[in-house]
Amino acid sequence: MLKPNPTQGKLIIVEGIDGSGKSTQIDLIYKWLKDKGKSVYFSEWNSSPLVKSTTKLGKKERLFTPTTFSLIQATDFADRWENHLLPLLKAGVIVIADRYAFTAFARDVARGVDRNWVRNLYSFAIQPDLALYFQVDIDTAVERILASRAKIKYYEAGMDLGLSDKKVTSFRLFQSRVLDEYEKMIGEFNFKVINAKKPVENQQKEIRSLVNSILRGWEGLPNPTLSAKNYEKKQRNAEAAQE
Repeated sequence: MLKPNPTQGKLIIVEGIDGSGKSTQIDLIYKWLKDKGKSVYFSEWNSSPLVKSTTKLGKKERLFTPTTFSLIQATDFADRWENHLLPLLKAGVIVIADRYAFTAFARDVARGVDRNWVRNLYSFAIQPDLALYFQVDIDTAVERILASRAKIKYYEAGMDLGLSDKKVTSFRLFQSRVLDEYEKMIGEFNFKVINAKKPVENQQKEIRSLVNSILRGWEGLPNPTLSAKNYEKKQRNAEAAQE
């Protein structure tokens, strides 16, 4: 298990294989919390500018081995953690992450990297206050991916593993491995399982209930924009009362 969250903020993360619909749901939660006046920060997997060019080149030239791919993703995560996620959590912000260390735990191990070695790479991370796992079968995931985009990416399909010379077949085989790793982590990391085949509205209702449960009685960092609006409103009301 990862260490508990020692900060004043709240960490909410989403996980699931490609095609699980998690990104849609986390975007809705982010906008909902913003509308409620919460200070919220959103972070995506593999988005650090520190290693962006290296990652892009490595993928383009297909240079990564499972171990080097694991290391560069861990570097990406560590940079975002140290410079963005952790400082904001300490300040009392709600941090929402589309993928977390569990993505590495699933994908890297599915590529044959040692399970304990990968977990040790991310030992500085904390256990999220809410870890949402979008559970979906491989057939549904593949169908969604093929319907939503023109092509599947090389590493996304696990083509580097030589599972198949056909990209869709390789994708299915690789993502099945990733799915198996996620299923093993449900109990280990206290995932809240969301049935990703339910209608979007039903999923969102369930997720909001879970989010409300971890925010109940919690103040956090006030949203500066909302605070300014409330201050202006109080000023106008005070001036109107004096007239």
